[in-house]
Amino acid sequence: MASRDAAFWREAVNDEMDSILSNNTWVLVDLPPGSNTIGCKWVFRRKYRTDGTIQTFKVRLVAKGFRQREGIDYFDTYAPVARITSIRVLIALASIYKLVLHQMDVKTTFLNGDLDEEVYMDQPEGFVLPGNEKKVCKLVKSLYGLKQAPKQWHEKFDTVILANGFKHNGADKCVYSKFTSEYGVIVCLYVDDMLIFGTNMLGVCETKKYLASVFKMKDLNEADTILGIKVKRHSEGYALCQSHYIEKVLLKYKHLNVKEVNTPFDSNYKLVENTRKVIAQLEFASAIGSMMYAMHCTRPRYSLRSKQTFKVTISQHLVGYSLLVGVQYHGHLKSNCVSLIQLWKSEFIALASAGKEAEWLRNMLYDIELWPQPMSAISIYCDSQATMSKAYSKIYNGKSRHISLRHEYVRQLIEDGVISIVYVKSSGNLADPFTKGLSRDMDGIVQSVTLGG
Repeated sequence: MASRDAAFWREAVNDEMDSILSNNTWVLVDLPPGSNTIGCKWVFRRKYRTDGTIQTFKVRLVAKGFRQREGIDYFDTYAPVARITSIRVLIALASIYKLVLHQMDVKTTFLNGDLDEEVYMDQPEGFVLPGNEKKVCKLVKSLYGLKQAPKQWHEKFDTVILANGFKHNGADKCVYSKFTSEYGVIVCLYVDDMLIFGTNMLGVCETKKYLASVFKMKDLNEADTILGIKVKRHSEGYALCQSHYIEKVLLKYKHLNVKEVNTPFDSNYKLVENTRKVIAQLEFASAIGSMMYAMHCTRPRYSLRSKQTFKVTISQHLVGYSLLVGVQYHGHLKSNCVSLIQLWKSEFIALASAGKEAEWLRNMLYDIELWPQPMSAISIYCDSQATMSKAYSKIYNGKSRHISLRHEYVRQLIEDGVISIVYVKSSGNLADPFTKGLSRDMDGIVQSVTLGG
């Protein structure tokens, strides 16, 4: 380590090894005949604050999981994470019900999982035990880099939090809730990032105390930033902001000093195919992906710009929908290759997608005791009378047999009282701006109903 930050990196390496050894992650053994070892390496990374300054120097000892053999060193690898939509729904509920919102971080997350398989690893560089140079590490706990590490961690956390009286949310297995006569608490887990919502501080503090007694936790107090999304608290609730993320993306692609405009996409601007300088496809895809992440998280008004920039040059029709819980928490834009005659079919497909999301939302709210029961039907506002007519019709037409399953699904949702479809003019439809360029006044309207933008 010859850099000017060598002292910080050395301290971070020692902290990582202390965590591993205190956790009894491995035992030194002779390698059994016929067994293979996987290597390991040190990974160094700086973690930055939203203002660009260095927050911490992070070091991880990572196993070379690519050398693991399926069926021998690992089996199942799937581990769920909370949906971004779930996080936005919960923050919307926090705004409506004035919930306390705190954040915690699990230290050395993947070291907590218990390992079922026999995995042997070489001793880490710089920490080979004198006199035991030929011995190898038999992993007892999971380690970063192992194929099954995320799965083992989630199973461990699941067991611990359910033992404390929490229950799963039926719509998202990474959302847990616990309601007593004294308080209500909701925990949302995204790998090692955790949001804790409480009806009062008592519930939040009790939950923090319990988790800290089992895992090594970092208490971040009031939520500040989650997954690159800044959480701002104000008198009316919470707002979400990704300005710092967008500035970071602009800086990365050398567009930080571009001329500012009032709207994401000029309503009169037409994109044409690039016939001049060829751009690097990987860099282009990366830039669009970065923009689409912001669109998906907090900036739905970027929907058209992202789709138009990335789509192939074929005739497409854009349809979209928006779902709100007090404020907008979910927006979706989809491209369908259709003729104008089939326009209503394209919009019906969008209606079925909106109905599916509404059913998911209903299931999520049903398991959160804050929400009034019984639940009324979720209103879906539609600006196509032809689509509405088809949704409420029980007539089967062979010409539309390719969407018959969606037709039956939407009608079933209506009959079950999950959704109701209400007609609204296009000018009053909050999902309509996702399909076209926005004028300055419409962009302001869209921003006003989002979680801050």
